[in-house]
Amino acid sequence: MSLMTIFLLISQFSILADEDNLIDKTCKQTPFYDLCVATLQNDSRSASANVSGLGGIMVDAVSVKATELLDHIQELLKRTTDPMVKQSLKECANIYHVVRDADVPQAAQAFAYGDYKFAEQAMNDAANEADICQRKFMRSPLTDWNKNEHDLATVAASIAKLLLEGI
Repeated sequence: MSLMTIFLLISQFSILADEDNLIDKTCKQTPFYDLCVATLQNDSRSASANVSGLGGIMVDAVSVKATELLDHIQELLKRTTDPMVKQSLKECANIYHVVRDADVPQAAQAFAYGDYKFAEQAMNDAANEADICQRKFMRSPLTDWNKNEHDLATVAASIAKLLLEGI
């Protein structure tokens, strides 16, 4: 193996270690470390992202989860006969439309422009909306979904707060 090949391999490992280090360092300062790390390591954009970029990636994960939730709610509405459950599902659908169509774009734009207070507020709103949906039911068919959406949004809000504090 040539000296140049060895140098390139070492450089690649060093770059990968730096990427993982930024993810680890950032996620350690959020309330849901494992979810944060798993989400960011699962997205190839994390490799070249700074902390603000990691926040934007988390916002995208919130958007994806909101869309999945809306699809799941539509499936549940087709199968549900209980009128109270149907009404609660419809209210949750409205909530997740707000998350996807208002909170997410606001947070994404705020991260892009460095307006981290608005990013934090939008993602805190998304987390609160997941809690509101959960409380619509006596026994929610969306508990795991709501918790995951809440936790993703909380991580995104935490990253925005870190940036506000100038980590």
